[in-house]
This record gives sequence, C-alpha cells and structure tokens, in this order.
Amino acid sequence: MIAAFHAASGAAVGAATGSRVAAALLGPVVHLAGDAVPHRDIANGRLDIAGGLATVAILCLRRGPFDPATIGAAAGIAPDAEHVIRLPRPGGLKLFHEGRGWHRDGSLSIAAQAAATAFLLVQLLGIETREV
Repeated sequence: MIAAFHAASGAAVGAATGSRVAAALLGPVVHLAGDAVPHRDIANGRLDIAGGLATVAILCLRRGPFDPATIGAAAGIAPDAEHVIRLPRPGGLKLFHEGRGWHRDGSLSIAAQAAATAFLLVQLLGIETREV
C-alpha cells in the first residue's frame, strides 16, 4: 500500500479509538492489514515515503501532534521506516516486508489507494465537500 494510505488508515483508527496508546499500538497492525490486501506499490520509494510523511504533517498541523489521529498516522507508517533505515537483521530480512507473508503484490491500483486516502483525510480533517 502507498505510505499515505498507511498514514490515513492509522489516523482513522486513532481517531476512532480516541486513545493515544491504542493509536500507537494499532497503527502497525492496520499497516500489516493493508499490506495483506493485494496491491500495487509506487516504484519511487522516496516519493512514497514523502507522501506518507506529508500526510502525517498535515494531520499534525490540523489536529495537533498529540491527537490520537496524528499518533495513529505516525504509527501506521512506522513499519515503512525499514525501507529507509538500513539496520542489520538476522538473515538480512526486513521485519515487516520480506519473507513474512504480510505483503501482497496485486491489482489494487495506486489511483484507488490515493482515492481511499483522500476520502479518509477529508473525514479526518473535517473538510466540507459539496455535491456536484
């Protein structure tokens, strides 16, 4: 899944629970659930991570850094840090994304993921939409 979706879905869980602790604990769980859905990934990893960080930043500016939604967003993209931070791991595998069976390549398009992300953000940020 795109990192922005991981952030938005983590934020949605954080907002739904209303608990900072629950948001921090459930964010990575929601990330793994999202990766289990067969999907396509953005080929440019840096761009992908930037989108996730931008999503967290927007939530932070709008809702505050300690809001459960913001914490859930940060926790939701935390597993993707292993794409950027190279730490030695037993067997050289990544903790969340290689050889663990959670990540599924498939047909859910990047556009569909972006649309779901936008929908969640509109709800989380309290942006009013009008009918066309």
